[in-house]
Amino acid sequence: MELNEKALMAVDALEKQYPEAICSLIYERPYELLMSTRLAAQCTDVRVNIVTKDLFAKYRSLEEFKNASLEDVENIIKSCGLYKTKARDLIAMATMLVDEYDGILPDTVEELTKLPGIGRKTANLVVGDIFHKPAVVCDTHCIRITNLLGLTKGKDPYKVEMQLRKILPMDRANDFCHRLVLHGRDTCVANRPKCTVCCMKSFCTYALENSVE
Repeated sequence: MELNEKALMAVDALEKQYPEAICSLIYERPYELLMSTRLAAQCTDVRVNIVTKDLFAKYRSLEEFKNASLEDVENIIKSCGLYKTKARDLIAMATMLVDEYDGILPDTVEELTKLPGIGRKTANLVVGDIFHKPAVVCDTHCIRITNLLGLTKGKDPYKVEMQLRKILPMDRANDFCHRLVLHGRDTCVANRPKCTVCCMKSFCTYALENSVE
């Protein structure tokens, strides 16, 4: 079976299993998704949504974030972990967006990754969810599950993203990545995948190699 054929089967299967492909982070303004995703590093989306409810209520614009007290932002986001680095990044990215981008969020991965604390995963999420452009959000769920499926090899996020860009139908790639997160939480759980009930067991390399029926 060709990789692009298997990729399409995976896209179709997950679309049927999870019709609603949405990001679980709550936001109103485009830059809030950017900030929420930065806060989500090594933290659950549930915790981030609790924290950003207060954070975004207090700081209502990029200008306000630019002028925010570092100590105050740290205190608000403390429960997210790595809060000192994250708080510094939030203020720095707001400053850069205001000073260099006239307060307008860039719409390409290349420009977004110039912002402090923003890597390709976050940039792809923003490009896909905000600007509705083809994107591949290569998070831990994406890497692990596509490795198990036999669609990708390796743990390096950039290399896995490039492998997926070659085989996925790119107009459906962003939603596919959202569905991988849902599948990773629900069925293909790390270290204890529920292969017997997986919607992709008939063509998943891991399932087939382990004789899952």
